[in-house]
Amino acid sequence: MDTTDKVLETMSKAGKPLKAGEIAELSGLDKKEVDKAMKALKKEDKIASPKRCMWEPRR
Repeated sequence: MDTTDKVLETMSKAGKPLKAGEIAELSGLDKKEVDKAMKALKKEDKIASPKRCMWEPRR
């Protein structure tokens, strides 16, 4: 499983919008890796931000 998949899986399991730091903590990944994965996911339009600095998978 690559980093972007792990980030998406962590977000889905949480069931609520998360900050990048929370995703890093829950997934066990380094925050820099999470930031990089989230940048790619935003570009692919796979995640959405319901409020500032909070992210969730796009439905």
